[in-house]
Amino acid sequence: MMRVRKKPIFSYLLLALGSAQGAEPLELSTVEVRAQAENLAGIAASGSEGVAASQRLSRVPVLRPGEVLEMVPGLIVTQHAGDGKANQYFLRGFNLDHGTDFATTVDGVPVNMPTHAHGQGYTDLNFLIPELVDRVTFRKGPYYAEAGDFSSAGAAHVAYLRRLPASLAQLTLGENGYARSLLAGSPVLGDGHLLYGLELFHNDGPWQVAEDYRKINGVMRYSEGSRHDGFSVTGMAYRGRWTSTDQIAARAIDQGTVDRFGSLDPTTGGETQRYSLSASWAQRGESSQRKVSLWGLQSALDLWSNFQYCQNAGCPPGDQFRQSERRRAGGFSMSHAAFTTWGGLAVENSLGVQARVDRLSPVGLYATSARQTLATVREDRVTQRSLGLWLQNEVHWLDWLRSVQGLRADGYDFTVDSQLPANSGKASDAMLTPKFSLVLGPWRKTEAYFNYGHGFHSNDARGTTITVDPATGTPFDVNGNPVSRVQPLVRTRGIEVGLRTEMLPGWRSTVAFWQLDAASELLFVGDAGTTEASRPSRRYGVEWTNLYVVADWLALDADLAWSHARFRDHDPAVGDHIPGAVTSTANIGLTVDHLGPWFAALRLRYFGPRPLIEDNSVRSSASALTNARIGYKFNAQTQVMLDVFNVFDRKLSDIEYWYESQLASEATATADRHLHPAEGRTLRVTLRYNF
Repeated sequence: MMRVRKKPIFSYLLLALGSAQGAEPLELSTVEVRAQAENLAGIAASGSEGVAASQRLSRVPVLRPGEVLEMVPGLIVTQHAGDGKANQYFLRGFNLDHGTDFATTVDGVPVNMPTHAHGQGYTDLNFLIPELVDRVTFRKGPYYAEAGDFSSAGAAHVAYLRRLPASLAQLTLGENGYARSLLAGSPVLGDGHLLYGLELFHNDGPWQVAEDYRKINGVMRYSEGSRHDGFSVTGMAYRGRWTSTDQIAARAIDQGTVDRFGSLDPTTGGETQRYSLSASWAQRGESSQRKVSLWGLQSALDLWSNFQYCQNAGCPPGDQFRQSERRRAGGFSMSHAAFTTWGGLAVENSLGVQARVDRLSPVGLYATSARQTLATVREDRVTQRSLGLWLQNEVHWLDWLRSVQGLRADGYDFTVDSQLPANSGKASDAMLTPKFSLVLGPWRKTEAYFNYGHGFHSNDARGTTITVDPATGTPFDVNGNPVSRVQPLVRTRGIEVGLRTEMLPGWRSTVAFWQLDAASELLFVGDAGTTEASRPSRRYGVEWTNLYVVADWLALDADLAWSHARFRDHDPAVGDHIPGAVTSTANIGLTVDHLGPWFAALRLRYFGPRPLIEDNSVRSSASALTNARIGYKFNAQTQVMLDVFNVFDRKLSDIEYWYESQLASEATATADRHLHPAEGRTLRVTLRYNF
């Protein structure tokens, strides 16, 4: 019985994760390969778990590297500043800011940055090279024992290819100074392959103050065997710099003070770098699977922003500030899975350990003008350590019934050495989080799921030891509110009911009804260097994901999501809406392949309205963007692609906020809508040559 049940799982992994025996059916259409690689029937533990195969990504026009995560159903990726900055993410009623509550890894290396200069969980994916992505596996909700910090709303694991079908040279040119070149290959070296990729990039964007975003990005990996029985060593390096056009007060546009694509501070922007080295090893036995990964990274960021213009310091010098950090981090993870039988029942027992250490020296907030430092608001040296242990047991009770139960234990330790001695100190916390999933089926290619679990997210270390406001030097902030410390770890609790079906030929559909409670949404506000109190919350909603393979050359997909988000402690004086909580999203696409030498894709992304303040009296507008790609294959080696973004040239906002700011011409601050416009119709042409 054990072998009968275990074989389909490994057969799927070999196919979907790209091992040598996984069949690389290059002669088949992209549509067919995608349909096979994304099939999780009999494997998934929830209705919202899935895989986005490289075949889908290769046919989708991508404006920014971070949009690779829009392969996760319901996830919206946008930007409120320069493209060199981490994206804004929205999912399941969350404004995830730059990554809080959504965990992301690239080849086992965590991307979320705790205790970050700009925001907790900062997730900058500008180092990602989409052409090298093998797959994106995703899970939503706190139901998985191996998922720890930042993963309450969900998690995505991006994996690079171990080898390319052929070497490639690619050049993309577009409007507004856009130029990108990529050289990649994976020659045989010894008993393995040496994957390499080098990307050079420049873009000015549609902004009146040219963005002049320049980056150099590289990947090199040596690997032998497969992901489940082999090893790899991977190095990545990325550097970028840019001038930023941040969100602009709507009244400044209405008054003609500035154009929609203009800037109220032409010196904002940033510089960043990221270097990582990682190694992974895996061994698959007859009845076991072992995995080990090690990683280390060094990163730096200097980010100049100005969101309130003249409100605090007057003009000149203005309210520009710099957030800066220098980070070294490292960690490891190990897991062991044993496949056995208990009383004739097929059982999988898994255990694992994960550890991480981050050292920031320093992380700081500075008052600046035209990128020149005027004063230090706060500067800290921080060491943060975490250790996670997890256990998971999966039992196949019947042919149509299996359960997955798990338990996770996490411990955190923070040490903060601040230039304000009163804010120095140590803090620690620990948490146990149980998990449970029940899977019924399949019946007529249909499975039902029930999931329950606890999760958590960590707070910024500086918020756990703070006693005085860095701006006032007192236990009260500029508005007279008392400064309060935050809990190091905040508990979340989720529940989900889902369904996965392939009842109709060629049509795969999943639906998930979910709810997620958070004990608190306390945040460390990097823009102010202090903590901001929030309230316990509840979110619930439904997601419906569909893929319909009409023919071997045509596929339709539609990801639809709706959510409801409220604070749980009713406050009629303020309101219970959660600012920025997205209510509805849609990502609908059509893919054409193997239609002679032609291929094409058309995608519509809908980003629904959000409340901008707690009483819901101000709401953002909705947006709908259409992107398209059409390509032609001259032969097996050469193809050309035309990408058109914002096909209908709609005047939309990438993002909107509501807060107070003061223009140079104003005597007092004014609460207003602040927006960052979406780019107008943009064309890019790519020439690719395989050799």
